[in-house]
Amino acid sequence: RDVAGLDFFSRCHLLDLPWEDVLVPHILCYLPLQHLVSLQRVSKQFHSLIQMYLANCRTFDLSSIGPSIPKEAFCSILKDNKLLHSLSLQNCSAWVTDKELLPVIGQNQHLQRVDMSGCVWLTRHSLVAVSLSCMHLQNLGLAHCEWVDSLSLRSLADHCRGLQSIDLTACRQLKDDAICYLAKKCLKLRSLSCAVNANITDESVEEVAKNCRGLEQLDLTGCLRVRNQSIRTLAEYCPKLQSLKVNHCHNVTESSLDPLRKRNVVIDVEPPLQRALVLLQDVLGFAPFINLQI
Repeated sequence: RDVAGLDFFSRCHLLDLPWEDVLVPHILCYLPLQHLVSLQRVSKQFHSLIQMYLANCRTFDLSSIGPSIPKEAFCSILKDNKLLHSLSLQNCSAWVTDKELLPVIGQNQHLQRVDMSGCVWLTRHSLVAVSLSCMHLQNLGLAHCEWVDSLSLRSLADHCRGLQSIDLTACRQLKDDAICYLAKKCLKLRSLSCAVNANITDESVEEVAKNCRGLEQLDLTGCLRVRNQSIRTLAEYCPKLQSLKVNHCHNVTESSLDPLRKRNVVIDVEPPLQRALVLLQDVLGFAPFINLQI
């Protein structure tokens, strides 16, 4: 019996296992994408198996290997998938354009998370396509996408009311009117970044504070025109705020930040005394003892 069993296993190949019940859900899901792409070249059977897996995967992340995949391969890999919930295109900025992305967006209407951060060759048409196709979108990354304009953001706000997180870092075409419109439409926003945009003023921050009461994270790094007034409004209307970034916001002072610190909100700038101690330590080479109770 033992000899017969050994003989059976010697003749049993990987592809003899049930594809849909074993290989796809319990084996292929643990392989990195680059290995799956390589497996496709082994044989026609492996190609069919990998295509079956890719057609049914819910998450597609190119953040670690984006530059190494040609655009033709990207189109081939996702051509049959209509079930994606999460799509990450970070680090694909060297080649991904509307031509490659629009078909993927159009056939994946269940997407909840899309990250296009740094994809500089896309245009506003990709954002409009996301807004029209992905009604269940919750998280969107658009950092350093300077092609994002007011009209495309308004389209997103009109159609994706359940949006919870959006990163608009360095989207420098956007001004107060676009951010205010977004805040009025997307009331469920919990995380927002308007960092590195000199167009953003107190008007945007106050509109976000008054409409998005569940806001937990706000990044205003480098928003030079933001002042204490809007930070006080933020403290009044957003009781769930956990994190605030105001580095390089030179018009925001401790008078507006102190009430937030007392609520244990994490703020990326130190209180004035601590900043002074750090500077003194840099100059002297050691931290002097100061009795803070005096």
